[in-house]
Amino acid sequence: MLDKTAPSFRALFGQAPEIEARAPGRVNLIGEHTDYNGGHVLPTATPQETWVELRRRDDGLVRAWSANLGRGRELASYRLGEESRSHEWLDYLKGVTRALREAGLGVSGFDVRIASEVPLGSGLSSSAALEVSLLRALRAAFALPLDDVAIARIGQRAENDLVGAPVGIMDQMASSLADTESALFLSTRTLAYEIVRLPEEVDLCVIDSGVAHHHASGDYRARRAECERAAAALGVAQLCDLGPDDLPRVEALPAPLAQRARHVVTEDLRVLAAVRALREGDLEALGRLFHASHESMRLDYEVSTREIDLLVDLARREPGVHGARLTGGGFGGSIVMLARRGEGRSIAERVAHTYAESTGRAASVRMPEAATPTSPTGPGGRRAPRG
Repeated sequence: MLDKTAPSFRALFGQAPEIEARAPGRVNLIGEHTDYNGGHVLPTATPQETWVELRRRDDGLVRAWSANLGRGRELASYRLGEESRSHEWLDYLKGVTRALREAGLGVSGFDVRIASEVPLGSGLSSSAALEVSLLRALRAAFALPLDDVAIARIGQRAENDLVGAPVGIMDQMASSLADTESALFLSTRTLAYEIVRLPEEVDLCVIDSGVAHHHASGDYRARRAECERAAAALGVAQLCDLGPDDLPRVEALPAPLAQRARHVVTEDLRVLAAVRALREGDLEALGRLFHASHESMRLDYEVSTREIDLLVDLARREPGVHGARLTGGGFGGSIVMLARRGEGRSIAERVAHTYAESTGRAASVRMPEAATPTSPTGPGGRRAPRG
């Protein structure tokens, strides 16, 4: 939860904000590491959101404060046109303003206060929530001609280029377009998407392992490079150009390229099967797909951890659980669990308790109750009340 004693925008900057905007984190139901391989994904939005308050300036200075990362009332700052990587949280803002300028959409300086209930490093895409909420605020403040897909593209470019994290576009698309009651069935190649209603018979639970991950680190980057090498060896632009008939060719690749490519091809097929299961209300099939996805990430893609595997195993032992799997890029983060309606919280808390006893780490349970921001904000960015 946020620190309710944190200084207000007025206390930080001496004036009231002009614009407020917010954006959610995301939990990916299935389709991991397919997005940067041109495949399909199936995320949904989290109730936890990041929100920003913003006021325009007449100069080229950006002053920023984060309720999650700020120290007292100390402001971070940079000048537009002088964005450079500092390996700190301000890089996400720098990436956004530089990407806007490179797209021909310049803005003036601004003051911004950021607060978030999307936990950092949890696999729920706190970075995309920050990028999208900031872009929504800037769109409203400077009348930028950006639709929600364009916002996602700018956010991804910011993270790829200046932050240096080679992420696909799933996170930004989910933060910009998804809601908490539906899944976003997205082709990352064409950006065509469809809203698929989540079944009312299940509780969607997220359990954070307490092991933080970082997409800009070497392991994630190595997996993407391995996929590119595998695609080149197979003569395709992206691995999701391949289908089930190509698996014998995939198996002939040297290790670990065969394993990486096999995960991507089969995971893309699992997304399509998961969408069918959702439409048909086949929760048993959906649970089997969750389990198969996790095993593929554990064995073929090698992005799980001992802690994540333990959480998944504990969840699977519960009779009220349809399926559980690692969600997000891996190397820590969270699991997503589908439980019988009305049983999700008690099961998740039981799993978290046993996990803590086994590992000494505290696991956080996140359920689909709405988050409570310190001030109400509009999802697309709106004028803030004066005062």
